[in-house]
Amino acid sequence: MQLINGAYRSSPEQAGWTSEGHLLSGPRTDAAALQELITKPAATIFTYRDETQELKGCIFLQPQRGTLYLGLLAVQPAAQAAGIGKKLLAFAEVHAKRYACLSITITVLSARPELAAWYERHGFRATGHTQALPVEDRFGVANRELTLVEMRKELD
Repeated sequence: MQLINGAYRSSPEQAGWTSEGHLLSGPRTDAAALQELITKPAATIFTYRDETQELKGCIFLQPQRGTLYLGLLAVQPAAQAAGIGKKLLAFAEVHAKRYACLSITITVLSARPELAAWYERHGFRATGHTQALPVEDRFGVANRELTLVEMRKELD
């Protein structure tokens, strides 16, 4: 939980490039929300640890009718740009194939074009589906209306 909130909502002086703190305030997740996620069918949160076993990254994965939903990809701000995000994406592809998924689907805030561009460089494309970020405060409190853009990567 600390890793996710640190990656998504770091203070400006600690923020990595993935921070959404300028768009949303409050925690990105809490223990109850994580518990709800991992109780979904076939859902899991995988972690990435360095050679000293320090937690550096995580990713939520859930097979859903032929596609693997990917969420909460988080890397400790100080460890960003070390290739951990790429390793987590590669793991997601292996996991998707285990479940015979033909694609991986994510949602990205439209107000984060640099994040969408990072996913595009890794083979994801916008599907044209969008939805308003839920108003509930479980994702944080938005300082304006925000839209989620669905992106998908087709697998070989």
